[in-house]
Amino acid sequence: MVVEKLFHEAKILIVDDTPANVLLLERLLKMEGYQHIYSVNDSREAVQTYEDIKPDVILLDLRMPYFDGFQILQMLKNRHEEEFLPVIIITAHGDQQLRNQALEQGAIDFIGKPFDRTEILMRIRNVIQLHMMNNQLLHQNEELEKRVDERTKEIQNIKLELIHRLGLAAEYRDNETGEHTARMSHYCKRLAKELGKDDAYCDLLFHASRLHDIGKIGIPDQILLKPGKLTPEEFQIMKTHTTIGEQLFSGLESFKIFQMAKRIALTHHEKWDGSGYPNQLKEKSIPLEGRIVAVCDVFDALTSSRPYKQAWSIEEAIKEIEKGKGKHFDPEIVDAFLRIIPEMIDIKKQQSSS
Repeated sequence: MVVEKLFHEAKILIVDDTPANVLLLERLLKMEGYQHIYSVNDSREAVQTYEDIKPDVILLDLRMPYFDGFQILQMLKNRHEEEFLPVIIITAHGDQQLRNQALEQGAIDFIGKPFDRTEILMRIRNVIQLHMMNNQLLHQNEELEKRVDERTKEIQNIKLELIHRLGLAAEYRDNETGEHTARMSHYCKRLAKELGKDDAYCDLLFHASRLHDIGKIGIPDQILLKPGKLTPEEFQIMKTHTTIGEQLFSGLESFKIFQMAKRIALTHHEKWDGSGYPNQLKEKSIPLEGRIVAVCDVFDALTSSRPYKQAWSIEEAIKEIEKGKGKHFDPEIVDAFLRIIPEMIDIKKQQSSS
């Protein structure tokens, strides 16, 4: 009974310029129990009526003035190319060539004239069932896509949380609280935006920059935590945190965030004039993200207390960055950084107090 009710609640649209044909079809359908029957005698109104009521089946005559059935079928396909069009063509029994053409152009079935009651009702019922099944499949696909999207977002959130905690792990080894990596991520994102990068790049940099010092995990405590100045030999070992970071991300290049994190870990101590490490890269051979992190890293390092030094004032740090313009740092990035100094100071205050 429930299934029959669903069938009888289906919407049926009749498009035929002959009133007698329309009247006969309406009577047959009402006698069968169908409750929602619509009709159009003027073919110019067919497409708009379809869009207004979204029928479960269309009974479409081929031979009509203004627009014939083929033209209407084509207009519907053009407007709703991704949709299932439940079209049953009405044609004379002898028009086999027209029937074949209609089927080739997307019609689902046909009804011959003169009408046969049993044939009409069975063909209409079959197309309604096809339409219902198609709608059910679309609904299931939408639900599946929704679940996949939710699961993808969940996995992405887990991945980002792991990335942040990896960054914290490196900071704890360096006798820090994790505030440095948090500040760095915000500095880098804001600076990238000032340089005109799109949101996708800025967000990627926000997360990847937290891992810039991940390679410090591999540096011995007696060097990493030494309160005084490092010896030349110790400094050579300290430099290896860049290549250790690169190695940690090797094999993860299928993820964009790890591609960027790898480049940052390796190049954030390179210098514009080629005097940096580990590969003495010069100017724009250094990846943009490495050049951005270089400025932000130095700014935060200078203005933060470390076991071997007191924090510099903001003014002193700015002078030092200006001094490194064209030598240590990309001049364009320094200029952009200086334009947004008030925002950088706000970020430092907010992140340090949170």
